[in-house]
Amino acid sequence: MSKPGGRWYKSLFVQLLVAVVAGVLVGHFWPGLGADLKPVGDGFIRLIKMIIAPLIFCVVVTGIAAVGDLKSVGRIGLKAILYFEIVTTFALVFGLLIANVFRPGSGLDIDPATLDPNAVEKKTSGGQLPSIGDFLLHTIPDSVVNAFAENQLLQVLVFAVFFGLALAAIGRERAPLVLGFVDQVQQIIFKVMGWIMRVAPLGAFGAMAFIIGQYGISTLGTYAKLIAACYGAGLLFVLILAAISRFYAGVSIWRFLRYAREEFLLALGTASTESVMPRIMTKLTDAGCSRAATGLVVPTGYSFNLDGATIYLSICTVFLAQAFGVDMSLGQQLLAVGILMLTSKGMAGVPGSSFLALSATAAAIGAFPVAGVALLLGADRLMDSMRVFVNLLGNCVATFVVAKSEKQLDREKMLAALEKRAVRASLTDSESLKVPLTRLGTAPRPDDDA
Repeated sequence: MSKPGGRWYKSLFVQLLVAVVAGVLVGHFWPGLGADLKPVGDGFIRLIKMIIAPLIFCVVVTGIAAVGDLKSVGRIGLKAILYFEIVTTFALVFGLLIANVFRPGSGLDIDPATLDPNAVEKKTSGGQLPSIGDFLLHTIPDSVVNAFAENQLLQVLVFAVFFGLALAAIGRERAPLVLGFVDQVQQIIFKVMGWIMRVAPLGAFGAMAFIIGQYGISTLGTYAKLIAACYGAGLLFVLILAAISRFYAGVSIWRFLRYAREEFLLALGTASTESVMPRIMTKLTDAGCSRAATGLVVPTGYSFNLDGATIYLSICTVFLAQAFGVDMSLGQQLLAVGILMLTSKGMAGVPGSSFLALSATAAAIGAFPVAGVALLLGADRLMDSMRVFVNLLGNCVATFVVAKSEKQLDREKMLAALEKRAVRASLTDSESLKVPLTRLGTAPRPDDDA
């Protein structure tokens, strides 16, 4: 973000917007070149992933230490999980409703004999989604070192929670060096993030050029009704999130989107919410959410609160049935919701996870051939923008809701941030920590140096 009085072309938002448009043009007019630019986008994502695990650890540990109330930390986690379950279940049912009303697959009359039964397996590399038991067991690291080395974010989160709780139980006064060290590491990570963000427009350009070059704008016409249904459902769901945010947390979602416009544009340009996780956590804490709420809700939401993905899965399930001329019964649709509730929780980080989830659903309900999932191979990436935007916004709203419920949402700080008023950072938390070498929670914004 450009500083007040700075030139417009120094604005990160403007740079990202230009990069995304340039990527679309390159991918459309020179598709071969666009497809070859994939390493540029992937390189930027890898740079971001490099700092996510240590950042989550530092934010969670310092956040729990700042709260100091172990019961409060437990309530935050339970409220987040409960909220995620309610909202994602609603998103699944909402997607089914949209698909039944708009019927995006009607009239396609696909012949099952024309399908390639191996197409989905090639896309997913023969992988499979973990069972609920395996997924929950996998959240517990068998080695802390492996959790960080393999970038297993939920495992890092679990270890950070235990570490932070132990630090709070021992007492902040008895471990000032440990707390100070963690906070100083956090400041260093923010500095590194500021450097990485300088190449964010280049990453967005490469990612967008690859998507358009590889899949082509012409695909829009082939799947027009499906794409319209998914994006229309996403827009309506955003309005629902806006109502939740406004009437419960007192946060204007439109002002928040303006406040975090660089992060949302970068997520859209790279088709990845991970690319903005560090920055969106910073924005949420700057907007008044406590570090404990932000540190616990956002990383957990990346696996448990995939609102956009669940809407897409439910719509595509009905779309595929309609494409084969099958009207799913109410029982079959409810069964699909139940299956997707389970499979969607293990989707994060699994290659081709949406195809695996749809394949499992197709096999269970028997309404259409499992091989029919291959019909979505051409349109799946074109739905990324909807999924990424709704997933990211859903996690932001969840953070505000949970922080508000725990009285850990500083309303004055939130209004000051969203209204772009200059405000002196509160030192209440850092003073209570009594760590003279740090200013906990008042780290410089990563784009201050960008």
